[in-house]
Amino acid sequence: MRIELVRRPNRSRAMAVLSPLVAIFLTVVAGFLVFSAVGVDPFRALYIYFIEPLTAWWSVEALIVKAVPIVIIAVGLSLCFYSNTWNIGAEGQLVAGAMAGSALPILFPDFQGPLVMPLMLILGIAGGMAYGAIPALLKTRFGANEILTSLMLVYVAQLMVDWLARGPWRNPAGHNFPDSRPFDGDQILPVVFGDSVRLNAVFAIVIAVIAWFVLRRTITGFQITVLGQAPRAGAFAGFSHKKMVVLAFLISGGLAGLAGICEVAGPTGMLRTSVSPGYGFTAIIVAFLGRLNPIGIIFAGLLLALSYMGGEGVQIELGMSDQITRVFQGMLLFFVLACDTFIFYRVRLVRTPAAGARAEGA
Repeated sequence: MRIELVRRPNRSRAMAVLSPLVAIFLTVVAGFLVFSAVGVDPFRALYIYFIEPLTAWWSVEALIVKAVPIVIIAVGLSLCFYSNTWNIGAEGQLVAGAMAGSALPILFPDFQGPLVMPLMLILGIAGGMAYGAIPALLKTRFGANEILTSLMLVYVAQLMVDWLARGPWRNPAGHNFPDSRPFDGDQILPVVFGDSVRLNAVFAIVIAVIAWFVLRRTITGFQITVLGQAPRAGAFAGFSHKKMVVLAFLISGGLAGLAGICEVAGPTGMLRTSVSPGYGFTAIIVAFLGRLNPIGIIFAGLLLALSYMGGEGVQIELGMSDQITRVFQGMLLFFVLACDTFIFYRVRLVRTPAAGARAEGA
């Protein structure tokens, strides 16, 4: 007896919409079992993880703050994945953007005025694009696997920012802490809502709307869709796959770089050895959970931001490991991919003849 996956002739549109909800439900069930297995009250733990962060206004603001960089990165990744280009290194591109954008306030600390923030944002985007161009060129010029190259470059970027924060860019008045000098004045993103929601929240919404429009209403979006779903048809139509690889990496890298500079010029307020808690990797889950739809990604980003806050809550109140967030995110990605698999394939059990029957047949 063996199990085979047989491609369905037609996929269910209803299940394509419902599968993210099924994946979330299965993640909650699996979380219930995990908490029970480690001897924690699962009902209290799930309440702390999913409900408590939504019960106070300050925590809702914190939820938005955490969701914004994830959404910005995930929108760029959705364009990549839609075109069948696999950028797994958004975390490194985020760090590259943070370093490039931080160069201005660190090297010129007295530079203030209305031009400071636009220049920092431009440098951040350029840094992310330049770093994203490396795996794109390795792919188009030498045929290197973009999954491996983009992923390995993450660790190069993390080691580089660690060296900068501990070495040449360390704050001379920081009592040897591995941080840069704190940004101030016009070097900080302005708050636009509440006490902590900054201008990058507006960027996230605008970027998602523009990306949706590009995918649905422009020739570039049509090329992305065709090359992603029917590459041979795209080749016959004269669309260049190599150009699309470069374009997808530049867009996704630039948006990751924008998220990076917005983090150091916003909640962090300085360049540190660690720029993000893994937003670049989380954005991969968000892109798929949002069905590669820029509008759906906004809601998926809020859900994954909730996982960060819930993970912090169970650490503080229940004394659990700080890896619980990654456990939940990993389970969610697994169930999303599993549900997507069953949308396109059905399971078939195939009986294999016994050894004696095969011998007689021979």
